[in-house]
Amino acid sequence: MNVRQATALLAAAMILAGCDKPDPKAAEAALAAQKEQAAAAEAKNFDSAYAEQKWDMAAAYGEIVTSKYAGTPTAERIRAQYEEAQGKAKTAREQRRVESLWSYMSTPVKLAKGKDGTQLSASIYAKANVETDGSTPRPVQLIFRDHPDWGRSSYLVLQVGDFNCYGGCKLKVGVDGKVKTMAGSRPKTDEAIAMFVEDERALWRMLGGAKELSIEFPVKAGGTRTATFEVGGLKPEKMPGWK
Repeated sequence: MNVRQATALLAAAMILAGCDKPDPKAAEAALAAQKEQAAAAEAKNFDSAYAEQKWDMAAAYGEIVTSKYAGTPTAERIRAQYEEAQGKAKTAREQRRVESLWSYMSTPVKLAKGKDGTQLSASIYAKANVETDGSTPRPVQLIFRDHPDWGRSSYLVLQVGDFNCYGGCKLKVGVDGKVKTMAGSRPKTDEAIAMFVEDERALWRMLGGAKELSIEFPVKAGGTRTATFEVGGLKPEKMPGWK
């Protein structure tokens, strides 16, 4: 066989080899390996966020891995941790939300003897406006105050209408569904439409571990109204004198 014939045979063999169809299983395996490699690379972000307990980030990275690379060994490996991160991220978001409902103030005040002091307060608005004068529902605010001269107090504040509690009244106070009766009183002042919850210490203690507080109070417009507060985000350390 001369060189020309050998070259022709080699070319023919190459043509025949080129006509062979690729192995579908091999191609599938190659794609799966490529997908797993990409999933493993993406999962490094998830593993890092999970280890640092950055639940929002871990949940976001976990979503990418388990959806974009579904079916890969890496996606299955992180699935349980991803679901855990999702739950903890949701809990953390809710805690941040309820914490943001509270406002804390530290206000310089002049004391009776002319000295300087500081008034501390923690306040929160009802989760829904309340109709208190027969017209449009308005915000109702609950305030805990610690004044150097006046002491500690807890009271509700209305924007319109008035409390029917000048001679004292009974309030129905509920904490996560458990209701008890407490005393209320409306001071004779035009500075604010305020009504004290008389046992402020007991009310404060009731908030420990509570999620929701409701207070039913009488109004001059007739009948009673109820204000409900999401109190689970209270930070007691902001009011160190309250126990």
